[in-house]
Amino acid sequence: MKPIKKASEIIEQVKNGSSIMMGGFMVCGHPFTLAEELLKKNVKDLTLISNDAGFPDKGIGKLIVNGQVKHLIASHIGLNPVAGQKMNSGEMKIDLVPQGTLAERIRAKGAGLGGFLTPTGANTEVEKGKKKFEINGKDYILEEPLGADFAFIKATIADKNGNCFIAKSAKNFNLVMAMAADYVVAEAEEIVEAGELDPDKVTVPGVFVSSLVKAEINEKGF
Repeated sequence: MKPIKKASEIIEQVKNGSSIMMGGFMVCGHPFTLAEELLKKNVKDLTLISNDAGFPDKGIGKLIVNGQVKHLIASHIGLNPVAGQKMNSGEMKIDLVPQGTLAERIRAKGAGLGGFLTPTGANTEVEKGKKKFEINGKDYILEEPLGADFAFIKATIADKNGNCFIAKSAKNFNLVMAMAADYVVAEAEEIVEAGELDPDKVTVPGVFVSSLVKAEINEKGF
């Protein structure tokens, strides 16, 4: 059985300078309850790894607006103008990573790989500082694995063994992030007894989950 904790208990473990992965795509599949607790605690100098910078008034975006994020690793930031402002002013470091590359770097960490070769970004600004290889006449760059201290993922249903079902497009990034962090928290809309979740619907196996939190906030803010 996985421990079921309050979001505030989980966030007590997060210290200034921690690295956190947050699953989802924009606000779909995002762990809003945990994000809100991070906001309340006002923990600083975070490295956040997410598909995007969210919206200024929701989830991860509120952490950026509040000045809690020192380093953001994401695919795009266009939906949160504050992120762009902080990047241009030097207040927040932002690494923009092609979306497929970001997902694969995280997956590589969870799979125990030393990295992977990709043609994406070769001969562009993306290749700066990276090792480059030519294979069969085509240029590739080495992308290294990406992990974090914590991964906060969102589940539609979780059982008490930590097995999670994530519906539809809310799956985005949640599975690979669950495999790539030291401590993984599944924020679940519903928590059921062990054995009640159909094995065919398991998106994230419980072996990757450290603890559970009952979701109290959704993308509408309640």
